[in-house]
Amino acid sequence: MGFDGLMRNKVLLVSGGTQGLGAGIAMAAAEQGAEAVAVVGRNTENGREAVKRIEAAGTQAMFIKADLSKMPQVGTVVETAVKRLGRVDALVNAAGLTTRGTMLDTTEELFDAHVAVNLKAPFFLMQQVIAHLRERGTSGNIANIITMSSHGGQPYLAPYAATKAGLAGLTRNAAHAHRCDRIRINGINIGWTATEGEDAIQRRFHNAGDDWLEKANASQPMGKLGQVDEIADFVVFLLSERSGVVTGSVVDWDQTVPGAYD
Repeated sequence: MGFDGLMRNKVLLVSGGTQGLGAGIAMAAAEQGAEAVAVVGRNTENGREAVKRIEAAGTQAMFIKADLSKMPQVGTVVETAVKRLGRVDALVNAAGLTTRGTMLDTTEELFDAHVAVNLKAPFFLMQQVIAHLRERGTSGNIANIITMSSHGGQPYLAPYAATKAGLAGLTRNAAHAHRCDRIRINGINIGWTATEGEDAIQRRFHNAGDDWLEKANASQPMGKLGQVDEIADFVVFLLSERSGVVTGSVVDWDQTVPGAYD
């Protein structure tokens, strides 16, 4: 097997799959021959558009409307996908909350919101998929989208860094626990990435102008921010058989090196 058709005969479930990196991963999986892709999100219009794009690539698609901050809705996601698509072979936890908050100004409400979306929802989506795979007696793959901020992060990302660090630990714990089930679980610590969500954040929280992306690209060692298509291709590779036996890895996908200084 080469690097074409990496997702052939696979059914993929992507939380946060209606926009940004999640949508990019869903499309990359479709382009790599996925049998079906289910995308999860809150916005119905975005979900419908994502389904259209995936279907245009020749892959069956469905949208699952769910607010991942609400456990009753999280609890039905995998069941809904299985009922419609027959099974789930792989999961990507790409949904995430990045609302700003420091150690001093983060409220309990904000902290709980980050825990719910960034840690609790991935935990229980993983639980559901792992149980489903074990019931089928088959192997499977999970990829968790984490962040370079899980190493510590910026002062204004305190709840985000805390919950994503928890997800990194959970990734390793679950990978160890289910390696003998042949369920591989890996994480990707993404760095600063050019998405529509990042554009909104820069304008809302950092008073960025229309040229913020141009300036941000110029400030980076490689001359650009992380690109959705490049990260998506890497995630699909991790979900595929071509990544071999790798499990429990949390890969720093960035152009900065933690612990290194000028």
